[in-house]
Amino acid sequence: MEPAMEVARAPGASPQPTPSASPRILMVDDDPGIRDVVSDFLGRHGYLVETAADGREMEQILAAMPVDLVVLDVMLPGEDGLMLCRKLAATEGPAIIMLSAMGEETDRIVGLELGADDYLAKPCSPRELLARVRAVLRRRQEPRSHGERLDAGCEFAGWRLDLVRRELRSPQGVVVNLSSGEFSLLRAFVERPQRVLSRDQLLDLARGPDSDAFDRAIDVQISRLRRKLDDGGGGQELIRTIRSEGYMFTPKVNRTP
Repeated sequence: MEPAMEVARAPGASPQPTPSASPRILMVDDDPGIRDVVSDFLGRHGYLVETAADGREMEQILAAMPVDLVVLDVMLPGEDGLMLCRKLAATEGPAIIMLSAMGEETDRIVGLELGADDYLAKPCSPRELLARVRAVLRRRQEPRSHGERLDAGCEFAGWRLDLVRRELRSPQGVVVNLSSGEFSLLRAFVERPQRVLSRDQLLDLARGPDSDAFDRAIDVQISRLRRKLDDGGGGQELIRTIRSEGYMFTPKVNRTP
């Protein structure tokens, strides 16, 4: 079992009113104390919170109800959090925040490579987790205001991206599953084609200006997105590395109704 999450609450914290359609969070951790603290704190800030002690309980809850975001501990009995993250990322499922005592950069990169949207090291305060939850859900729900925003979808190099369904289809018509982070990154690219975007710009566009993510996280997401685009065939370099400057999305992008 991993070290417990810090449970101290900041004085004067005022819960937000519960919205009419509250996002549902699933907290997966084998420590009942952590589950209680997190569910209580997030619940008082307007979220519906479910809890699970392991992967089996997590899958039962996901099969029974819609979930917007999973807070997933790495060290779990049975299947560990990394294996569960890989499974979740292979579907068009909820966003994922990994929670682990392993906070080194290499461990964070592994989590991101497997499809996590964010990675938070233990011990952490519930307030910090709340900020990460808000940021990840905001990135998934809010349209971008930068550049020429696409409302419905687009086509590029034979690919079709549906921004309403959050669905990417290859030139062969195969649906390619994207994590929330990969979708946000691809959207940033298709709204700004044939322009050089720095890592800082991509962090801002894909993760939000208040993100404390590091440059390497963008490199990891781009690597994963490139592999998925390469698997679709066509042989065209869609994301080009511009040395010392950043990245460029090379194809022409056309709007679709």
